Amino acid sequence: MLTRRHHAKKNEEFLTPTYGTRFFTNDLEAFRMSEKGTNPQSAYQIIHDELDLDGNPSLNLASFVTTWMEPEAQKLISENLQKNLVDQSEYPQTGQIQHRVIHMLASLFHAPEDQDVTGTSTIGSSEAILLGLLAHKKKWQFNRKKKGLSTEFPNLVVGGDVHVVWEKFCRYFDVELRIVPLSRNRFILDVNEALSMVDENTIAVGAVLGTTFTGQMDPIEALNESLEKRYREKGYFVPIHVDGASGGFLLPFLEPEFVWDFRLSHVRSINVSGHKFGLVYPGVGWLLFRDRSDLPDDLVFRVNYLGAEEETYTLNFSSNAAFVIAQYYNLLRLGKQGYRQILNNCLDNARFFAGKLEKSSFFVPIDPNPSLPIVAFSLRSPHGGREMEISAELKKFGWIVPAYTLPPKAETISVLRVVVREQVSRNMLEHLLEHLDISSRILKNPSLQTHESPPVC
Repeated sequence: MLTRRHHAKKNEEFLTPTYGTRFFTNDLEAFRMSEKGTNPQSAYQIIHDELDLDGNPSLNLASFVTTWMEPEAQKLISENLQKNLVDQSEYPQTGQIQHRVIHMLASLFHAPEDQDVTGTSTIGSSEAILLGLLAHKKKWQFNRKKKGLSTEFPNLVVGGDVHVVWEKFCRYFDVELRIVPLSRNRFILDVNEALSMVDENTIAVGAVLGTTFTGQMDPIEALNESLEKRYREKGYFVPIHVDGASGGFLLPFLEPEFVWDFRLSHVRSINVSGHKFGLVYPGVGWLLFRDRSDLPDDLVFRVNYLGAEEETYTLNFSSNAAFVIAQYYNLLRLGKQGYRQILNNCLDNARFFAGKLEKSSFFVPIDPNPSLPIVAFSLRSPHGGREMEISAELKKFGWIVPAYTLPPKAETISVLRVVVREQVSRNMLEHLLEHLDISSRILKNPSLQTHESPPVC
């Protein structure tokens, strides 16, 4: 039986508002578990309020990652968060959905219908690149052994514009990395320089469809022609892996006639990020091989797991099924017309923004008419090199706009970059331009700061 004291204590806990509990006055252990827990409302509110210190995802123009999805998609994600994608004997329809998405993307990337396309979902493009390149290394080794040739000293040829994951692959899997350096006037792969680095030990050449540095694209069609010529002359076939993390979901809708994908004979694998312009929350990526023969069989694990034999080619055995399902939702919901409309809006807004910068007296875009909704820009002389200061000023307005130097040998050039995602409206860009103008005037005359910077509360 509860005493009067117990009743009073119970009522007191019930009536105490969240911000009146002891958990908001006591120091919390940040790196150790406390002996006693807390009630769910307080735990939620403490974490929720602490996360308010993060930047606003809508104003984070540094990120390619999707920051908005329809309520129906979010409902599907919530309903399927508890599903492990690897358990396809328990969740056969989820496995079927993954299979459908792979074939939808293969069709989008013009995989030949007479070939046995294959692929897998991944946590993102980094995992997809690691897996794709590993397959190319294994296939190179297999072909060399078949001919009685040495399998020592494999190499990978890429431009200086690639993501750091390419370097990770080479370090993790013992492959020599051969980098075609950038220059002050060229921020993408140079085909002739790349070809000079290719030899019979080259497992693949990497090409980027929308670099994270400037949003520009490597000349993939020209690279393919050069490798075809090399094959005819030397007799060894060197595949291309296309990093389509940024552009793979854009070009099929924005420029369907632009040739970069499986229409090219040496393009044997492609990665793409569903959580970028695939319009899905993080994290989901996709890896596609032109033909099953491009994925060596000894890399595919067949596991008798939970009562059924399953094939798996991933670095992560367990992964969440919810975002694969969310990708399928978008493909089903939007269709080509829906994607085309959304992504054209993104590109139109990016070109509007780049055009305004081109007309300004303080900034100059790397490309005044970008092919992808990514705008990289620098300060005009004599203020070049102070892009980091502009980035810091913009943070006072809530904007997150990264500033960085380009890779060697273009490291003397500093740029700012804006990714125009689905949620970035023309009105938002107008506000950003106003704040860029204020920031640039403060840069020229720091005494304006006290008059024009937003108040700090």
